[in-house]
Amino acid sequence: MRDFKKLLVWQKGIDLFIYTDKLVRKLPVAERYETCSQLRRAALSIPSNIAEGSAYHSQAQYRIYLERSLGSAFETETVLIAIDKSYPDSYAHEIAYCTSLVLEIQKMLMAFLVKLK
Repeated sequence: MRDFKKLLVWQKGIDLFIYTDKLVRKLPVAERYETCSQLRRAALSIPSNIAEGSAYHSQAQYRIYLERSLGSAFETETVLIAIDKSYPDSYAHEIAYCTSLVLEIQKMLMAFLVKLK
């Protein structure tokens, strides 16, 4: 079993969830049931999959969960792009910060997966 809480990528995933949660609380109420829910679930799925995968002793199983986490990172980026296009300039600073964080997480996960090969 690995201590996932020591992984910087997991820590950044938690930070991303916190910042995306703050962003969705600013969005119009009409977005709360679709876009906001999707963004919160995708962002939380990043560190959750890292944590879940750490329970497996098999490196192959661990890789599967890291790949799921990477998929969730790409999903998070996509929702952020959709919000940015729907509300140009309204939440630019928050979206830019979340996007930079999710891009960093994607790079970290890809490097981690290469290292595990």
